[in-house]
Amino acid sequence: MERKAFTQLRKKHQLTQQELAKELGISTIYVRKIEKGDADPGRDTMVKYELFFNEDIKKLFPDIFYAIDKEKQNDKEVI
Repeated sequence: MERKAFTQLRKKHQLTQQELAKELGISTIYVRKIEKGDADPGRDTMVKYELFFNEDIKKLFPDIFYAIDKEKQNDKEVI
């Protein structure tokens, strides 16, 4: 699932993928994969995005947190 909001947010800050990668201390390829939805970032990377863009993690990564919340809900239904 492509994360178009990330691309828009990055461009709003007038950054290339390479510049953002340097700011976050991650690879350009990783930034590209996160934006395309080909990779889900780990917690540390999500926090880097959150701090850099000053946006809540759940707002930045709704697809990831929706899946986690849904799993928790399913676990409660099983109990």
